[in-house]
Amino acid sequence: MRARREFRDRRDVEVAVLDALVDRAGDGMTVFEVRAAVDADIDEIEDALAALKRDGLISVENGDDDRVVILVADRVVPDPAEAQDEERGLVDALRDRLGL
Repeated sequence: MRARREFRDRRDVEVAVLDALVDRAGDGMTVFEVRAAVDADIDEIEDALAALKRDGLISVENGDDDRVVILVADRVVPDPAEAQDEERGLVDALRDRLGL
């Protein structure tokens, strides 16, 4: 799943981190899991995490098993109907608009 549209105008690595965290919104991810999911070097990921935390889009908490996990803010996670609309694509939107 992808982060909500209004959060996609950030740097590519920040968007990739948000997308990875949205996929695991309930459980969160460790830094190592984020690093494995995002195709960027650790310095870029650290900068992205710092920017996202500063903007209130992620939080860092201790998990149940004393792991430090990164959680995405609820406002970043799209509702299921919104996610389906984004996946439909441009052609489907044009068909609907033209009544085809």
